[in-house]
Amino acid sequence: MISIRTATAADDAAIVAIDDATWSPTNSPVSAPEGPRSAFAHLPTSDVLVAVTAEARVAGYIQWHNVFGIDSHAHVLEINGLAVDPALAGRGIGTALVEAAVAELGRRGARKVSLRVLSTNPAARRLYARCSFVEEGVLRGEFLLDGAEVDDVLMARHLPR
Repeated sequence: MISIRTATAADDAAIVAIDDATWSPTNSPVSAPEGPRSAFAHLPTSDVLVAVTAEARVAGYIQWHNVFGIDSHAHVLEINGLAVDPALAGRGIGTALVEAAVAELGRRGARKVSLRVLSTNPAARRLYARCSFVEEGVLRGEFLLDGAEVDDVLMARHLPR
C-alpha cells in the first residue's frame, strides 16, 4: 500500500538516498551527486510529493517548478525530477506519483505540465506516455554524455480548463 503526500523536511535524507541509488548518465545530464546536500536546496517542500509505504518508508518522489517565473508562463509547470527506490520499482509508484503531481498542478491552476527526458531513458519515456504525456519536440544532440550526443525530448500533458 502506497500513499502520496507533500514532502516535509524530514524526507530530505530519504530523497537524497533515492537520488544516489537511481542516478545514471542515461537518465541525468548532470554529474553524479556527491557529498552532503539537501533535496530542498533549490525548491520548497511544497513543490515535492513523496510516495510512502505502509511502513512510512519514502518509496519515491516527484518535483516540479515554474521554469520562467513570469506571469505569462504561470499556467505551465515543469516536472523536473522523478525517482523511485530501485528496491520498490515495478509496483506502479512512478505512475502514481506522476498522476498525483498532475492532479496537484491542475489544482494550482496549471493548464500544461511539461517535462524533459533524455532519449537514452526509454523507460521514463514509456511511463510518461502511459500518463498521457506527448512528445512536443526534440533537441537533437543537446547533451554530450560519455562522449555521445544525446537528445533532450520535450513532453507535455495539457490539462482541462
